[in-house]
Amino acid sequence: MGISCLYSLLLFLVLISSTGQILSCLADPTDGFTEIPLTDRNFDLQKPYNVPLNDRYSYQNGVRRLWVYTNDKPFKPDTTTRPRTEVRIKGLDYSSGVWQFEGHAYVPKATSGVTVMQIHGARVGATSLQLRIYDGDMKYYKFAVVDTNLYDKWFRLNVIHNVDEGKITVFIDGVQKFVKNDQGPGDLYFKCGVYAAPANSSSYMESRWRDIKIYKK
Repeated sequence: MGISCLYSLLLFLVLISSTGQILSCLADPTDGFTEIPLTDRNFDLQKPYNVPLNDRYSYQNGVRRLWVYTNDKPFKPDTTTRPRTEVRIKGLDYSSGVWQFEGHAYVPKATSGVTVMQIHGARVGATSLQLRIYDGDMKYYKFAVVDTNLYDKWFRLNVIHNVDEGKITVFIDGVQKFVKNDQGPGDLYFKCGVYAAPANSSSYMESRWRDIKIYKK
């Protein structure tokens, strides 16, 4: 290797170590993970118990559209939970290891006060993560803002759950946006769709999903 090439390489390495920006641009959230093949059996649909599925869900051209109204019934008669139309990833429950959810999502304007993605299960409480949309912004439950201005456009969502380290990391369009301790180990699984948050949800809620994938490390 010539002196000029060696100098260029050393300068490149210094830039990486000093800023980390080059590495973050090159890295993908799924690097180092193995995709787990999904079939129709892995997509369990939950919807208001008193209406037909096609009144709250459609699947066309690879896009899953899910919607619900704030005055709908819950997903089963013997629960007092808020209304939902959700995909529950079935058959891939986990309690240890490093898992990742990926999906491209679209939330139409005016859908607000709604959970669009969850990690269900925890040592304390019912969930380890809820990603909610409030007026176009994504929040961790009703607290920290994860990202803004997400209405009316497709965005790629990746959620990594490192159960062994107790960490959850959220990426939007390949960029790390949020890191948080989880709620402790439990019987864990991924969900996405629309689930009316505990209060102040819009009268109509909708999200669309495509290219849903699950990875494991």
